[in-house]
Amino acid sequence: MPWWWPRSSLWCSATGTIRPNCADAVERVHAIGVDAAACVRCGRCVGVCPSAIFVQERPGGAVSLHGAERCIACGHCAAACPTGAVSHEAFPTERLRPLDRAALPSPEALEQLLAARRSMRCFTRQEVPDELLRRIVAAADRAPTASNARALAYVVVTDRAVLRRVVEFTLGVFARLVRLLSAAPVRWLVRPLAPGIYRYVSVFERMRREWETEGTDRILRGATALLAIHAPTGSRFGAEDANLACQNASLMAEALGVGQVYAGFVLTAARQHPGRLERLLGLAPDRRVRALLALGMPAFRYPRSIDRTPAEVRRI
Repeated sequence: MPWWWPRSSLWCSATGTIRPNCADAVERVHAIGVDAAACVRCGRCVGVCPSAIFVQERPGGAVSLHGAERCIACGHCAAACPTGAVSHEAFPTERLRPLDRAALPSPEALEQLLAARRSMRCFTRQEVPDELLRRIVAAADRAPTASNARALAYVVVTDRAVLRRVVEFTLGVFARLVRLLSAAPVRWLVRPLAPGIYRYVSVFERMRREWETEGTDRILRGATALLAIHAPTGSRFGAEDANLACQNASLMAEALGVGQVYAGFVLTAARQHPGRLERLLGLAPDRRVRALLALGMPAFRYPRSIDRTPAEVRRI
């Protein structure tokens, strides 16, 4: 226990990970403490810790720390403590902020936002202001990640030349796919087994033709920004984490008046040729793009929402 730590406190260290600038994870020892004088023994830290580090033998009993090396630095303990008795080196006081729950949107307001969010494919040529892009990325980074891995990182593309190369990369992949599917032996073998694939052949041909003859962008739809969310190649939940983050970004974009559409065609092309899109975006070989959101200032705002056909829901 360091000399400066209060003697009435419980102290131990935990090994966590930090990933600055997408570098390889480096080990770091975090100090975790419980100030016995401030602790009211409510047991919140015990209940919320996913690693079961906080232990309370009986309700109202003293809280102790065990197996702190399992800490994933999620911050639940520090966020839940009503008196600030929990100290965690990864979450110093200046990073802890009181929540004003009265300022949160009502359920009805949230439902309106969810209903208002729709894919936008009509953008102006106006750039998305940097401050709005910053807030969209910040919202994405608020999303939860499996085991609090926090391994996601982001590329925001606003360079029109790079956006154009992304479109051309995607169309090039589709053109090669069309040639493959149109070859007689492949067509004879694949079409009876997967007829749905062939409905895209004419779609890809038209997109390529319109791009080359008219400059019409059916991939990014003329968006002036592209948010690429990437994860380590070995991440088991990289795609899930990235798409949770993407939904956060999408909702924030809607709230800010920024149009957005999921760039599924680009993601499909990237999956066909792992590493090529990542090189285009200047990423390291051990990173993979797992979600893409095209962003731009909308030509209009949707004046109506549409009720969806109710989904099948079973209760068991």
